[in-house]
Amino acid sequence: MRSLPVWPAERLGEALHALARQDASTLATPQAPYPVPVGLEEGHLDLLVEQTAGRLGMECLPIAVEYRQVGQKAGFAGPAIFRLPEGSFVVLLRNGKVLGPDLKCGRVFPCELRSHLFSRVEAPASERVDRALDASGVPPRRRKRLKAAILRDLLAATEPVRGWQLNERPGLSFRRLAQAAHLDKGLAALAAAHVAQYLLLIAAWWMIGQGVLAGRIDSGSLWAWALLLLTSVPLRVVTTWLQGRIAIGAGGLLKERLLYGALRLETEQVRHQGVGQLLGRVIESDALESLALSGGFLALAAILELAVASALLVLGAGGAAHAAIFACWVAITLLAGWRYFRRAANWTTSRLGMTNDLVERLVGHRTRLAQEPIAGWHREEDMALAQYLETSQTMDRASATLLAFSPRGWLVVGLLCLAPAFVAGSGSTALLAVGLGGNLLAYRAFKRLVSGLRYVAGAWIAGKQVGPLFHAAAKPELAGSPAAAIASHPQERGYPVLDAQDLVFRYRGREEPVLRGCNLRVHSGDRTLLEGPSGGGKSTLASLVAGLCQPDSGLLLLGGWDRSTLGTAGWRRLVAFAPQFHENHVLTGTLLFNALMGRARLLTLQDAREAEEVCRELGLSGLLERMPSGMLQIVGESGWQLSHGERSRLYIARALLQNAELVVLDESFAALDPENLRLAFECVRRRARTILAIAHQ
Repeated sequence: MRSLPVWPAERLGEALHALARQDASTLATPQAPYPVPVGLEEGHLDLLVEQTAGRLGMECLPIAVEYRQVGQKAGFAGPAIFRLPEGSFVVLLRNGKVLGPDLKCGRVFPCELRSHLFSRVEAPASERVDRALDASGVPPRRRKRLKAAILRDLLAATEPVRGWQLNERPGLSFRRLAQAAHLDKGLAALAAAHVAQYLLLIAAWWMIGQGVLAGRIDSGSLWAWALLLLTSVPLRVVTTWLQGRIAIGAGGLLKERLLYGALRLETEQVRHQGVGQLLGRVIESDALESLALSGGFLALAAILELAVASALLVLGAGGAAHAAIFACWVAITLLAGWRYFRRAANWTTSRLGMTNDLVERLVGHRTRLAQEPIAGWHREEDMALAQYLETSQTMDRASATLLAFSPRGWLVVGLLCLAPAFVAGSGSTALLAVGLGGNLLAYRAFKRLVSGLRYVAGAWIAGKQVGPLFHAAAKPELAGSPAAAIASHPQERGYPVLDAQDLVFRYRGREEPVLRGCNLRVHSGDRTLLEGPSGGGKSTLASLVAGLCQPDSGLLLLGGWDRSTLGTAGWRRLVAFAPQFHENHVLTGTLLFNALMGRARLLTLQDAREAEEVCRELGLSGLLERMPSGMLQIVGESGWQLSHGERSRLYIARALLQNAELVVLDESFAALDPENLRLAFECVRRRARTILAIAHQ
């Protein structure tokens, strides 16, 4: 077996730094590597890799590779880092290449990579298989494939090898991400294919048009015309394939960016928006991809056709005057497109307003039944509907004008421009054919242009709606110091876990601060109860401690470190937060998923057992026994419905299972009866190292 270039454990930080420089897709800027201490725990190692990758501008995701998957992973998993059994690391680039400590790249075959990753289990298994094959007398030509198949089945249940997938951060410049995905080269190839297709079309039209206008067509001309058209078929296939490939790549980048931005929205941005507004953004984000890509391809084809048509009109019988009139018609079409854009923007605003009002009224329907007279239920809806119909009619008129007037009107204007040369006989048949071909190509270009303008207008309007999601992805994230992230886990009792001094915080749009001069110190092992009246700032303080918002002034430390030093990921690994009931959610998925969704590492069977133990300790044994699938039962809106108290205990379990140093519970026990309250409190007291509980006075 050929030796594989590996990185020693103490050079893991240097390996990450080298990967950021070697693999162009990461688009990272070089920074000084961080030396990695030897003998780190698995959780600390994950945190270290994540922090170091964040400082280098990369996104790090933990992955696990099974024995039979290595052949697949070697082809598309890079850039990635895997940990070998002896403790060293192997660094993979894209396309199955490996990066060595000497910064040289080499190709590695899947079988070689698999043998190194699973060396401890594959070597003894390989010897047993060899002995069995020798005893069975398998021919040498079949031996290699048969041995590989037996090993895949024999080692299928082997514990997977852990590693880290390193990708471009979706918050980077969209243009740079598109370049990394080679979409710019695809667009250039698409434009070249379109130009070649148009040239063949023009040559075919010139040949057949000259023969028709000259009154002579022979079989040779017809064969040449047919061959030109036949040659354009492969180009048409290539353009369609390129369009599909670019659409898939760009659509994937856009969806990833919007999802990343949605997860990075500020808490206050989400809290102050209604369900209807958020639903409207989801609808517009779904429409943005199709509208932008469809409009982009049509606009690209229209621009190319307009340029070619303009050149043909200059060379045709109409000359420069014909081309000047064509340019004026393009300007008129763009003005009509701007008029349509303004009407469509007003229509979209009206439509989204109706969507928002309708969803909000559906959510508050019970309150409406109790408080609003029946006679006034639909007054506002009728007014909004009348306004919507009016804006729809205005937009439809602008759309009809754009679609019908521009292409068909040009046919008339273009033919009138050729009429003087045709009547006077001043142009040759070839020039008339070129001018007529330019007119028809311009008609086709105008049809694509107006369609593209409608799509682009819709995409622009949808982009304005989902703009907060798109721009939230680019919000800088505190990467923090890897050394601080590792050293910030206090183990001794009495160590100051939380230290808040003179905190001041005010919500956006409010003059008076919610917190002023707040001071609080919590030591490791403390069980602290924070009690006060409604509106006193208890939940705001909990949000500050959890890192959901930043204080306007004052000092806030976790484990003796501030947030800029720990970074966002390091801060949130130290504190687990269970918000109030109305700000917490059960997602549609298994009970196990909802309980463990706060863990920032790959889950194992032991994690599942621990989650079930915590749920039973919290008094959810009866629920688990009633559910047919236990912890694997689907819960949430479209699954098993949980009661108020069951949801509250699930939120507590979610916080406890994060194994954080500090657990913050915001009125988590308010919905529990005395018996379940006792069980839940005992479980929290037993499993949480440090507790900050908030209760209403």
